[in-house]
Amino acid sequence: MSSSHAIALAPRIPIAQMRSVFSVHEVEQKLAKLPERDHEPLRNTYQRMLDKGPQRFQVKPSGLPAMASLYEELPNFHEVLDDVRRQIALCEDSGDPLEITPLLLLGPPGIGKTHFARQIAQLLGTGMGFISMSSLTAGWVLSGASSQWKGARPGKVFEALIDGDYANPVMVVDEIDKAGGEVSYDPLGSLYSLLEHDTAGSFTDEFAEIAVDASQVIWVATANDARAIPDPILNRVNVYEVQAPDFAAARAIAARLYSAIREQHDWGRRFDETPSAALLDRMAELAPREMRRAWMTAFGNAKLAKRATVLCEDLPEPGLKRAPIGFTH
Repeated sequence: MSSSHAIALAPRIPIAQMRSVFSVHEVEQKLAKLPERDHEPLRNTYQRMLDKGPQRFQVKPSGLPAMASLYEELPNFHEVLDDVRRQIALCEDSGDPLEITPLLLLGPPGIGKTHFARQIAQLLGTGMGFISMSSLTAGWVLSGASSQWKGARPGKVFEALIDGDYANPVMVVDEIDKAGGEVSYDPLGSLYSLLEHDTAGSFTDEFAEIAVDASQVIWVATANDARAIPDPILNRVNVYEVQAPDFAAARAIAARLYSAIREQHDWGRRFDETPSAALLDRMAELAPREMRRAWMTAFGNAKLAKRATVLCEDLPEPGLKRAPIGFTH
């Protein structure tokens, strides 16, 4: 880690302006034109918008926030953290809103891409929406479905802005390379306009048919394979190829996770303050996503054995596969 990363910058209190994310007049007009019968979900949506009002917090740090712990916790994300840090620095002493160019994190499963996105949302203090594209079979999850369809509802972007408190939440599009759908329909189509600052300012959800200002949304997408992502998406994002942490970094992650789990639970005080070198060497062979489960298994096995020290034998067997459910022939 460079010296600039190691400096523990003093945390700054976030500051917020208010920003209107929709037109009250437009909502009132839509509500007035609704027939008295039927359309109850749409009517409830419009009424909810009017009850809460259009103003949302537009949050940004009042200065460079303390990020040293993130550099330590996420050693394989330094390039992305550097970019976020630069963009925060641009607006820290100005009246400009925080602008983060959409991020695409490419890398193998289990290396912490989704965890990184959650940490960025926590760092910026803006709240977070989560969209898993691996189970997506229609574009309505992003853009809403027409109210004429049975069971229709608004999309995730609309809900984050209308039901949330922030004009600039972090929206995580997880596993964007696995988006599926009908051949004739592109489930990522709405992202083309959402990822463009100018067109996102008047994004219309297909359910509510009301334009909302999504221009301040901070986008973080994750993927395993860029080849499955359309060029219009790749052209709108900063792409970062995130590698799995090396052995030393993985070992450090495992040590921090041991300490964190121990401190988060009352039962943790019954165990040694630090794990052995041999145990950390074994843990370093795992992907970061698997480490928490492995530690919890190991703590449980050590407790059953009435030991305060977690041993290598307490870890789950490597490569253990889930047993199939059902009859075998």
